[in-house]
Amino acid sequence: MNLSEPFIKKPVMTTLLTACVLVFGIFSYRSLPVSDLPDVEFPTIAVTVSYPGSNPETIAATVYKRSFRTT
Repeated sequence: MNLSEPFIKKPVMTTLLTACVLVFGIFSYRSLPVSDLPDVEFPTIAVTVSYPGSNPETIAATVYKRSFRTT
């Protein structure tokens, strides 16, 4: 006896079981909680560099060059 044999021999039982699973799935799906505006925290990266007298472009270029340097 294999797993599919009772489903082949009894098509009415197969249809009713499929209908029950479908109805249960629909009711379960409708009862799931859904938030319109979920509370999401986006990751941020903060870089603090102290180079007196330099502008933001110089700092960005220096940090970029040092972060991708291979050792």
